[in-house]
Amino acid sequence: MLAYHIATKGGVAELAEIPVPDPGTGQIQVRVMACGLNFADLLTQKGTYQDIPDAPFTLGMELSGIVTKTGESVDNLSVGDRVAVFSGQGGLAEFGVFDAARAIAIPDSMSFDHAAALQIAYGTSHMALAHRARLQAGETLLVTGAAGGVGLTAVEIGKLMGATVIAHARGADKLDVARAAGADHLVEDSEDLRARVLELGGADVVYDAVGGAAFKAAFRACRPEGRLLPIGFASGEVPQIPANHLLVKNLSVLGFYIGGYMKFRPDLVRDSFRQLIDWHSAGRLHPHVSHSLPLSRVAEGMELLRSRKSTGKVVIRPD
Repeated sequence: MLAYHIATKGGVAELAEIPVPDPGTGQIQVRVMACGLNFADLLTQKGTYQDIPDAPFTLGMELSGIVTKTGESVDNLSVGDRVAVFSGQGGLAEFGVFDAARAIAIPDSMSFDHAAALQIAYGTSHMALAHRARLQAGETLLVTGAAGGVGLTAVEIGKLMGATVIAHARGADKLDVARAAGADHLVEDSEDLRARVLELGGADVVYDAVGGAAFKAAFRACRPEGRLLPIGFASGEVPQIPANHLLVKNLSVLGFYIGGYMKFRPDLVRDSFRQLIDWHSAGRLHPHVSHSLPLSRVAEGMELLRSRKSTGKVVIRPD
């Protein structure tokens, strides 16, 4: 089968022919129909991600597809089931083998593209906002990088949870995407973010996918008892947090990494995915896929993320 593969430690990711794997105990084999790309895939290729598998491995952290084989002790899924899999690796291939515990059945009403796009970005935003930040209806949520893979889902979920949403992004076209997802107020990257947010009354919760100067400005625009979620660092700069300012304004900075929850509280992740699937089935979530590309063009998809030219999600389809 064809896979986007890293053969050796420190090696370069490239399309390669590798054997189709068979499932072991507690595993399923899946014919991959779609795989969502994430900024973490770029970091994994560079060797700078916090959770890199041992080589050899195939990239692709979230996927959807059809179960083609089941291993022993798998009783929750059957051959022919449509599934979404929070795989951590292995999604950028024609077939993959995954722990059944990482898979969840999806309804016929959900497309494979949407199922692949729903997991990490929406799961991150839902768990970060609901479980970690305890966002309440009527509060103000500031989202930086609001048209990106995770940022756009934070806009949509924040609005769904009853918050007033301020979206920060670069360029009118990206702000239009954020507006369509439900943003109440728009701030262009060239504007003074701190001043604009304070004009709007300040932020109760900050969902920051950018880091750098955007985080610093958002930090200074928080209301007392504000909560900040450093979700990603697309700017390339990890911000340093002045602890004395936390003290003065009674602020909280809340770390969140969905992959970590898969290790120590996987039940929370599965519950979140079920809620997201229910919302999608009810027509309350609308995943935005800006690009759907074949596996042969996966490098092009990665470049769209690297150059920040995509909005929402980039999905790779092995067919």
